[in-house]
Amino acid sequence: MDVTLHLAQDPEADALLGRSPLAALIGMLLDQQIPMEWAFKGPWTLARRLGTDDLDAHEIAAYDPEAFAALLSEKPAVHRYPGSMAGRIQQLCRYLVEHYDGDAEALWKDAGSGPELLKRLQELPGFGKQKAQIFLALLGKQLGVRPRGWRKAAGPYGEAESFRSVADITGPDSLAKVRAHKQETKAAAKAAKAARA
Repeated sequence: MDVTLHLAQDPEADALLGRSPLAALIGMLLDQQIPMEWAFKGPWTLARRLGTDDLDAHEIAAYDPEAFAALLSEKPAVHRYPGSMAGRIQQLCRYLVEHYDGDAEALWKDAGSGPELLKRLQELPGFGKQKAQIFLALLGKQLGVRPRGWRKAAGPYGEAESFRSVADITGPDSLAKVRAHKQETKAAAKAAKAARA
């Protein structure tokens, strides 16, 4: 895996995401309740604090939980909730060590179909259906991982030119389109809720 991503909108952080399957997975895990760029810059920030050029699932899984939480909490914090997200990252890495010998790319390397890959992603700690579908769409659209039926398994996020999620961000223009889509979706949900009240 060595592609150019533009999710963090930071060249060094994006370079790590493009070459490290684990960094991309951790970025996706962090992508909740904070801006996308902040989430996807998190793996690079973590790698720097660990004093390494890449992330290692074995190392993270074995790290002392309190010390790991402290790494994420240093200013600027990796996430709005650094303590709980530290636990989730370690949980994800432990799962990868137990099921894939710590190799994040093994999740998708031999997946025979889109539905099979979606199932594998949904089995990851911290990955519900929506997050799994978005990551599957990112794999297909930007990382060239396209098992049979991947678009359908990714749901609406797999649609070409949909600008619904990080899977569609290739630069500042597409980031603006994804942001606009998210704001429209939130406004529609708020209006529907108000109509029911």
